[in-house]
Amino acid sequence: MTTRIFGSGIKRREDPRLITGEARYTDDIKLPGVLHMAVVRSPYAHANIVSIDSSAAEAMDGVVAVYTGDDIEGLAGLPTAWLIPDSDLKTPEHPALAKGKARYVGDGVAIVLAGDRYQAQDAADAVVVEYEELPAVIDPEEAAQEGAPLIHDDVEGNIAFRWAPFDKEASDAVFDAADVVVSERILQQRLLPTAMEPRSAMAQYNPATAELTLWCTSQNPHIHRFIISAVTGLNENKVRVIAPEVGGGFGSKIPCYPDEALVSWAAMQLGVPVKWTETRSENYLITIHGRDHVQHVDMAASNDGKILGVRATVYAGMGGYLSTAAPGIPTILHGLLYVGPYTIDSVYCESIGVMTNGTPTDAYRGAGRPEATFLLERMIDNVANKIGMDPAEVRRKNLIPAFEDGYEVAAGLNYDSGDYPTAFEKALGMAGYGDFRQQQKSAAAQGRYLGIGVTAYTEMCGLGPSQVAGAVGFQGGLWESATVRVTPTGKVQALIGASPHGQGSETTLAQIIAEELGFPVDDIEVIHGDTTETPMGWGTYGSRTTPVTGAALAKASQKLKEKAKALAAHLMEASEDDIEYADGSFSVKGSPDQTQSIQDVALMAHLAWNMPEGMDPGFEESQFYDPPNFVFPFGTHIAIVEVDAETGEIELQRYIAVDDCGPQINPEIVAGQIHGGVVQGIAQALCEGVIYDENGQLLTGTMMDYCMPKADMFPNFELGETVTPSPHHPVGVKGVGETGTIASTPTVYNAVLDALAPLGVEQIDMPLSSAKVWQAIQDARS
Repeated sequence: MTTRIFGSGIKRREDPRLITGEARYTDDIKLPGVLHMAVVRSPYAHANIVSIDSSAAEAMDGVVAVYTGDDIEGLAGLPTAWLIPDSDLKTPEHPALAKGKARYVGDGVAIVLAGDRYQAQDAADAVVVEYEELPAVIDPEEAAQEGAPLIHDDVEGNIAFRWAPFDKEASDAVFDAADVVVSERILQQRLLPTAMEPRSAMAQYNPATAELTLWCTSQNPHIHRFIISAVTGLNENKVRVIAPEVGGGFGSKIPCYPDEALVSWAAMQLGVPVKWTETRSENYLITIHGRDHVQHVDMAASNDGKILGVRATVYAGMGGYLSTAAPGIPTILHGLLYVGPYTIDSVYCESIGVMTNGTPTDAYRGAGRPEATFLLERMIDNVANKIGMDPAEVRRKNLIPAFEDGYEVAAGLNYDSGDYPTAFEKALGMAGYGDFRQQQKSAAAQGRYLGIGVTAYTEMCGLGPSQVAGAVGFQGGLWESATVRVTPTGKVQALIGASPHGQGSETTLAQIIAEELGFPVDDIEVIHGDTTETPMGWGTYGSRTTPVTGAALAKASQKLKEKAKALAAHLMEASEDDIEYADGSFSVKGSPDQTQSIQDVALMAHLAWNMPEGMDPGFEESQFYDPPNFVFPFGTHIAIVEVDAETGEIELQRYIAVDDCGPQINPEIVAGQIHGGVVQGIAQALCEGVIYDENGQLLTGTMMDYCMPKADMFPNFELGETVTPSPHHPVGVKGVGETGTIASTPTVYNAVLDALAPLGVEQIDMPLSSAKVWQAIQDARS
């Protein structure tokens, strides 16, 4: 009997090197003669730089050079790579080192190069910078008001962009005619990505060939190569970027940062390798933050629970500079998701990108879509409360019916496939929703406060196609390319342009190839992360590696299979129409003893002793894949909580997740992705949140101060699935890396507010700490 490798929960092939400490990260790379870089950073959120005195630092042992912003010649500013059209976008200069003004705590003002990192840091501490402190502003809504401190002289009113592509008059008409309108101000607090590995970069320059090699913690080495080429002035073919093992990213390793440009420039100036690795404290100060929205949201509905429209004005904090993809997060990846899985016919979003004195923001797991799902699901609960209907019934009444090949929604997207009602009912059944409502009433009579939250979601991922990317201002393509190469001995090398960093893609992509070609999965090596060795690719983010790179590999494998079939027919002197293929072996129909294994065919293709006329030797194929549409995974999540009214403590008792990402290549990896995403989303609801003081000082700058989720916060997750293939994908798969984060935050938040409803609590800003919940209860009682 055949055991299918596609759909098998085999163990992750990358794990042995990770859990035994054999993996090689950027900071593990050692080169002779390397200098270490430390960055002198502004202690103020907003300040004029009056003077910099580096004389004491330059005299210290081991110090080779000190450079300020005025010394950095020939290094261009960092570009913004998502230029949203029709938004009056302003892109202020983002110098690698601040010149004249620092715009957030941690903004680099000078660099020190020394023989080891301790000498470099000691010397950085000895650099004397005189500042003139200026008023700071952190809250994006406050920063957009008249009279707020101006961050950039060329960004009037701190408004970097204003994106409002929908028909406001039509939206207003829907709301004016509605039976019910509910409103809420929603705070999406800043979050710290906190990847396990902090960022690191090392550059080596060869002046004889004018070639630069940059090792760095990147989710997209080819994009890093493009940007480093642009800012250093080197020809792109002279820049090699290598992303070795990368210890997580969650979006924070998409951008090209000043530090990576600075090590490259310094290596070119000094002719020796230069290395920089951030501390965790630096990571919290300077690596991008996520979220930071203030949302004013309205939802219109009829008295019988039909949702008529949703509209929002969003103040999105950009921080001190526009990061690489920042403008796209609260616009394209946010406002287009306001319909969700519902039959909502009217949407309106005005997204205002606001410069502040916080750390720059950019993509963080989910990137715009969690913020959209939260506001939608929160407002549905508010509608339900307003009209006296059960929240699950409101959702059921508005779900889009099942469809297999396309459904256009009011926001302009064309969903690929979906069966939202089936996933919804399955989740309700797993939770025992009706029984729980009875238990909730019984508990209330005993003074116990139980709550349940339900989220039905769909999301847009597998980012592409390139024509759409161009139309929405993304400064690149979103196709992927792959090469499947079979050696004479029957081993497979799969070279990809994407750059996985913890998702298990080395396993799942190998499973796709094994399924198509019949090679043992252990004989397949997935090679990535080096721009010289691998084909061009646009990166790993937006849950796109499996949908886009996986499709390229599947198509390349199918091309190889066709070549193999033709060669096998020739070798067995049979008609190609009579060749059958199964489990890695070709046979002649009606003559089962006549066989050629895929390995035999690969060897003969390399030897080329007996080839059909016109067939080239060798056994490898390449494929570019530009998806015709996004993919749209979906599902329903449910949380059950109990709140202690005397302490405000929240106990998460159950968490149910029914997700549909199409056919699952590896169910264990899918479960792992859902688990991790759910944990991050729940953490936003319950504990995580960046706190600045009124002067822009980061108060949550260490793990002692920033609440990270811990295992004892969570019950065992109860997972279910439905399977709805994407009609346009070669193997039907959809992304799953962000679904848990997108769904879990509103699920748990609504569960807590459901529990607090009998106490009169209607709204609390996240995170829902025990202290906040307790205070809200006291305020409601007073």
